[in-house]
Amino acid sequence: MQAIGYERARDLPTALEAGRRPGTSFIAGGTNLLDLMKGGVATPQILLDINHVPGLDAVVELPDGGLRIGTLVRNSDAANHPLIRQRYPLLSQAILAGASAQLRNMATMGGNLMQRTRCYYFYDIGFTQCNKRAPGSGCAALEGHNRIHAILGASEQCIATHPSDMAVALAALEARVQVQGPEGERAIPFAQFHRLPGDTPEHDNTLAPGELITAIDLPASRFADHATYLKIRDRTSYAFALVSVAVGLRTERSGDGSLVVREARIALGGVAAKPWRATATEDALIGKPLNDDILQQAAALAMRDARAYPGNRFKIALAQRAIVRAVKTAGGVA
Repeated sequence: MQAIGYERARDLPTALEAGRRPGTSFIAGGTNLLDLMKGGVATPQILLDINHVPGLDAVVELPDGGLRIGTLVRNSDAANHPLIRQRYPLLSQAILAGASAQLRNMATMGGNLMQRTRCYYFYDIGFTQCNKRAPGSGCAALEGHNRIHAILGASEQCIATHPSDMAVALAALEARVQVQGPEGERAIPFAQFHRLPGDTPEHDNTLAPGELITAIDLPASRFADHATYLKIRDRTSYAFALVSVAVGLRTERSGDGSLVVREARIALGGVAAKPWRATATEDALIGKPLNDDILQQAAALAMRDARAYPGNRFKIALAQRAIVRAVKTAGGVA
């Protein structure tokens, strides 16, 4: 049995200094990391507990009208925070769609962004082929059981998906991830935080070694009145999404009384290694009424580059139908 060290950071500078050591992993809620350790997928030498670092567990208003959510804010607390429920119902809905209440009570906002794929072949070390876990070993999912796997942005090296519901909403809301590390502070646009697999699927995100997420910033709310998160899964309780859709709309009535889209944000989950922005669909909806023909044409654009495998071909049609349903629900025309 491998011995594991445990340390508690008392402040942010101490955490950042200790986090630079090889073999050290930050831990807060630990809802994903501990599972990975139990299965032998993650093998840290030292767990650095950041739960007691002051200043990372608050939700504060920003001067521009946005919100800053500290990395240690628990998922349950974020979902039920009055300002988040009022201004960003999309985020609240997405968080509540994920995991169980017990896990949400432990999981943190920063940790949610760092969770790793639920690909069967990644999680079970009995499968030797997994480029994400063992670079260069191959991808067993390509010719294996690939029902839950990616149809967008995948590569021959990896077709795993990102499991977070919360992250899909943050992609639609165009959040920014605040981080600190050995080189100082920086803000990462959410679209650039998670990585597609390419030739290096072992790298899930763009954090540099020793960097720590300190907060998630949300811009001033524009979609509070017309937003929805739709999650489609095999069973209602505690299952990961086969396809999910986060939608935020800004609409107005035209002269003939029809509802016209003035601004749209749409992100998909369960279809790629990162939350997938459906920008072509967004653009196709601008200035258009929310009728079935326009919605179906716009939804089809989101899947024009999809590459399916025998087990997940159904996701292409499912994603298109889910987009139509979610947009209609957000627009109040369902």
